[in-house]
Amino acid sequence: MDALRFALTVLTLVVLLVGLGLPLSSWMARTYTTTADWRVERGVYRLLGIDARSDQRWPNYFRGILAISVLGVLFLYALQRLQAVLPYSLGLPPVPEGLAFNTAISFVTNTNWQSYSPELTMGYTVQLAGLAVQNFLSAAIGIVVAIALVRGIAARTGAGVLGNVWVDLVRTLTRILLPLALVAAVVLLATGVIQDFAGFRTVHTLTGGTATVPGGPVASQEAIKMLGTNGGGFFNANSAHPFENPTGFSNLVEIVLMLLIPFALTRTYGILVGDRRQGRAVLAAMVVLYVLCTSALVAAELGGAGSATRAAGAAMEGKEQRFGVLWSALFGSTSTLTSTGAVNSMHDSFTPLGGMVTMLDMMLGEIAPGGVGTGLYGFLIIAILAVFLAGLMIGRTPSYLGKQIGGREITFASLYLLTTPTLILAGVGLTFAIPAVAADVAKTSIWNPGPHGFSEVLYAFTSAANNNGSAFAGLTANTPWLNAALGAAMWLGRYLPIVFVLALAGSFASQESRGTADAGTASASGLVTHRPQFVLLTVGTVLVVTALTYLPVLALGPLAEGL
Repeated sequence: MDALRFALTVLTLVVLLVGLGLPLSSWMARTYTTTADWRVERGVYRLLGIDARSDQRWPNYFRGILAISVLGVLFLYALQRLQAVLPYSLGLPPVPEGLAFNTAISFVTNTNWQSYSPELTMGYTVQLAGLAVQNFLSAAIGIVVAIALVRGIAARTGAGVLGNVWVDLVRTLTRILLPLALVAAVVLLATGVIQDFAGFRTVHTLTGGTATVPGGPVASQEAIKMLGTNGGGFFNANSAHPFENPTGFSNLVEIVLMLLIPFALTRTYGILVGDRRQGRAVLAAMVVLYVLCTSALVAAELGGAGSATRAAGAAMEGKEQRFGVLWSALFGSTSTLTSTGAVNSMHDSFTPLGGMVTMLDMMLGEIAPGGVGTGLYGFLIIAILAVFLAGLMIGRTPSYLGKQIGGREITFASLYLLTTPTLILAGVGLTFAIPAVAADVAKTSIWNPGPHGFSEVLYAFTSAANNNGSAFAGLTANTPWLNAALGAAMWLGRYLPIVFVLALAGSFASQESRGTADAGTASASGLVTHRPQFVLLTVGTVLVVTALTYLPVLALGPLAEGL
């Protein structure tokens, strides 16, 4: 019966994504190509002194993104430190300096890593004016960077411009994220997610005792948390909390929200490059990876390795009874494959191999379908690498949709691919190689010594560098070293890849097209980029690169524990 219900859930998920994604993808394509501005947008341009008709080269485009991100960190840090004097602080004290620094970087970089219990640390003003605002802005940044890369690929004149970052950000907020978040919040309210300013309430329990229950404006934050693949919970239990995710239906809605924009952007990509087959090929590769990873996690959790788990009948430790193994695995896979990081179960309590799959989801680069924007531009980097390899194998100069892939382009793509593994492996290595740090982590942070403790640290750096935000909850991360190291991994893991993506976009935009988007049918590299061969090559490239990079370190943690 569970298998039938799960199959119907997956079918419903597919129907909803197709039904909502088709009009959304067309709307997003129109958003970034129209020259007509809304009245509210023109008001914002005048307020900021923006010339909406001026286009920017990639360095200026990046400077705009960096400026708004730095200001966001400073503002969010100050808001946390001033919490005690703000309205609706609920009597909570200022957030400590190290934690405020880590949290500010976390939310600005779309990571939403939380080394604290939100309901006991953040008042309503910080939650709404600080965290929720950054949920919108960080999601918008991911989308506009992807659009800039698509413009670079689609450019025909060689002018070298990528659009206007301020126009792109404003339109992303006013035309896409804000309207969708409003509708999503209403839907979540209808499913039972709370939205109030009631503060802490004392309630009577079924056993005759009392308990203090916090409320809050949850539905509004939950909507953008999922829609923008942010993931930070209003409560410490995140989407396992009944106020954030009360029913099986709300669980399905949240999964749809995580996947909607990333999958829809693939069709938007096809429209913008003038060949919808290209978007369908990207979508097909993403779906293949999503199905493979989700199936692996479901199999690992249903297998329930261990005699105690088998005796209990299922791997239910750390999972909510209302979701069970199947729906917890589906949610966990979606969350780690989309860079959302929200959880409706404890990944720390997954079976060893199941926990490894969630790590692998992030190590793949979160491209199946990835975060809003980040998944698309991450996958396009893989596609460019695949085309380059195909060209080398047959001795032709590689090109992608009429744009030549030379030494400069492949350098930017390679630097992009090397950034995250370097941050993860260096972070884990330094944590255990520096004697004082290793001793402090072993004494303070790791409550489960051995391979599982190593896995907890590996998961933390993997989550931070990939801007995911989920965690193996057995790790105490609110320490000076982990706050600083994970904060650095989040910042560098966000903005170094963006630099390389925009530099690549600028390089493509500076080239005159050697053909139309239809050149995929007769690519100079010999690889037709809208057929099954391209899909299989890109999927294979992802799997091989990930295996070569991470297999040794996985053997020290989850593989050692699982086998």
